[in-house]
Amino acid sequence: MTDPRIARDHLPIHDSPPAPATAIDARDQSPPYRPPNPVRPPAGAPNVVVVLVDDMGFGAPSAFGGPCEMPTADRLADGGLRYSRFHVTAVCSPTRQSLLTGRNHHSVGMGVTTEMASAAPGYTGIRPRTAATIGQVLSGNGYNTGAFGKWHQTPARDVSPAGPFDRWPTGEGFEKFYGFICAEMNHWYPVLFDGTNPIEPDRTPEDGYHLSEDVVDQAIDWISTQQTLKPDVPFFAYVPFGATHAPYHVPREYREKYRGRFDHGWDRQREITLERQKELGVVPQDAELAPWAEGVPHWDELSEQERRAAASLMELYAGFAEHTDDQVGRLVEALDEMGELDNTLIIYILGDNGASAEGGLGGTLNEHRIASGITDSAEHINAHDAALGDPSTHAHYPVGWALAMNTPYQWTKQVASHFGGTRDGMVVHWPDGITERGGVRHQFHHVIDVLPTVLEAAGLPEPSTVDGVPQQPIEGTSMLYSFNDADAPDRRRLQYFEMVGHRGIYHDGWMAVTRHGTPWEMVQSGDRQYFDDDVWELYDTNVDWTQAHDVAAEHPGKLRELQQLFLIEAAKYNVFPLDDRMTERENPREAGRLDLHGDRDSITFRKAGLRLTEETAPYVKNRSHTITAEIDVPAGGADGVLVAQGGRFGGWSLYCHDGRAHYAYNYFGLDVYKVAAAQPLTPGRHEVRVEFGYDGGGVGRGGDVVLLVDGEKAANGRVEGTIPYYFAFDETFDVGVDRASPVVDDYPTADNAFTGELVSVRFDLADDLVSDAASEQQRDAFRAAHD
Repeated sequence: MTDPRIARDHLPIHDSPPAPATAIDARDQSPPYRPPNPVRPPAGAPNVVVVLVDDMGFGAPSAFGGPCEMPTADRLADGGLRYSRFHVTAVCSPTRQSLLTGRNHHSVGMGVTTEMASAAPGYTGIRPRTAATIGQVLSGNGYNTGAFGKWHQTPARDVSPAGPFDRWPTGEGFEKFYGFICAEMNHWYPVLFDGTNPIEPDRTPEDGYHLSEDVVDQAIDWISTQQTLKPDVPFFAYVPFGATHAPYHVPREYREKYRGRFDHGWDRQREITLERQKELGVVPQDAELAPWAEGVPHWDELSEQERRAAASLMELYAGFAEHTDDQVGRLVEALDEMGELDNTLIIYILGDNGASAEGGLGGTLNEHRIASGITDSAEHINAHDAALGDPSTHAHYPVGWALAMNTPYQWTKQVASHFGGTRDGMVVHWPDGITERGGVRHQFHHVIDVLPTVLEAAGLPEPSTVDGVPQQPIEGTSMLYSFNDADAPDRRRLQYFEMVGHRGIYHDGWMAVTRHGTPWEMVQSGDRQYFDDDVWELYDTNVDWTQAHDVAAEHPGKLRELQQLFLIEAAKYNVFPLDDRMTERENPREAGRLDLHGDRDSITFRKAGLRLTEETAPYVKNRSHTITAEIDVPAGGADGVLVAQGGRFGGWSLYCHDGRAHYAYNYFGLDVYKVAAAQPLTPGRHEVRVEFGYDGGGVGRGGDVVLLVDGEKAANGRVEGTIPYYFAFDETFDVGVDRASPVVDDYPTADNAFTGELVSVRFDLADDLVSDAASEQQRDAFRAAHD
């Protein structure tokens, strides 16, 4: 039984001091000692499940009028509530950190993604200890806690076997973690963690493996075990999917189900979706479609080839979305079978930002190309139609579909100024706590409101200290007041928005916004865009639900008032200084953040099997470097990977094939440059070295390669272009093996470990690292050479 006298404002809850001994013989102790009661939540505290879908816009799921069939979201909405004005931060990591802490993203150092962190207080990528997570608060109050899926909040430099692990999930209040720690993941061949231990699935796609299914299997197993062993203890399960973020990987039957459904195009889809949204009541009857984004073609302006490519990619995305929702359905069914569904508060958030425009105007088979300014032609996409969704593709749909998936709002992911980037559907289901079935709630809310909602539902206070650290106030507002009062007045009357320079401020229905840049232009030009030159717009969302009519000219005084209010809120929450750099900040030197290797120019690895993320690997991009492997070759020869980074969508590998030393550089899956020794390696000790001489003069340039065996030149060659910013978020740097997808087809996806003995691998890095502050002419030359 829960003791109501427990002081829960200081976590962890301290044990009560034992009563003094009253006897020498334990049998004479009066009163007899009893074991202390474990900490338990207040009586009646519900189980809590928070499900988060990645990269899904307001107008995508069927529960909010969209074309992606999501029957579980429909079921939970029909048995609970739809929230029509729920908001997120416009990008992954910031939304997730806000959700887990109940604070604005800049307040907890997550102004952008972890890979783009800098030294500025609002952008460090490091959660302050003054902002405990929901996992820490609930576990400190007796909940069992588990997280399953995508975790994109750990500082990038900490994701290595050297830690520290205090900001990994298991250091942030989650007793169990199973998933991945980065921006995105290959759903067929993922690289995962169980707790802090790196693992790979023991099955392949040929055996029926898929990451979303695996994640839910793990969540169900954990809940089932918890309920078996501690049925009197409520649980908190956080299930953030990697889907529907690119790459779009989904079983073929899900994609085939949507064949032909999008041939009418994105303009007509917006109209269809808005009609359905009005029928559902998630927008008013007088809601209008917001303006189309400048520079994005309408459907009737596309060629037949372009329409076919675009429709195919949307079919793939819709199948991916439905497959994800089906996994949520399995989790819901499991809760129902355990008899826990009615007593479980389920918060199903259908997007951590608006739909993504990062596939470019035409879509792509490899989203990493777009981030470097390289596009795929429609003919190229159509030639690979049969492969869409399988391990050989890393697809992303075009901007037009992103705009349609954000119906009826403007703009997309990254654009925090407009609702297309920040408004997502949310479903809340809790039969024991919500009386209405199928209701719609129009109160204005934000992702920071999730944590205080859960605390109020569980009867728990906001802690004043956690682990002895005083806590900064929770900035969210509980949504519980609206659960059983559809007409309750808004309690969130003010909210700022900012992401890579896009800015907005909401106050009592009025919203002032300014867009800064174009989200699908990932490689910025050399011309600096000054924030003072940005044009501000003004919307009265009390009468203009969708931000369809800019009234800045009619209400200049109101605009100035809101601009000043933005400055106040931005200063309060560490938004300044504004930083609009995108891909450039993936370089630690450019961003000004701490890097695991710092300024070291020589790094030696002595452990085969070591797995690192790109952020913790030696930085070989845009600079000359040497890789030296010391190996022992057994009698009969040896094959396999000595060291590799990336995979089939971009990377490099030093390996042995047919007994001979090889080096390969995979340029975005478009070209693979190989250098190979002519003679096999004889049995015994050898030194295999690659010298890469970078051309310089900008980022992404080529280089000369020399392959040496035992100090003698064995081969030489040329790499015409290199990857300037990022090999792959979902691939790894591997010593003695190449995990996930292979860099080159000379060795298999699995079972490619070096069959000899790898003694060491040393990286010597030149100090000619090229800054991304290249001239506009250099950037133009790079794009022209590789389009």
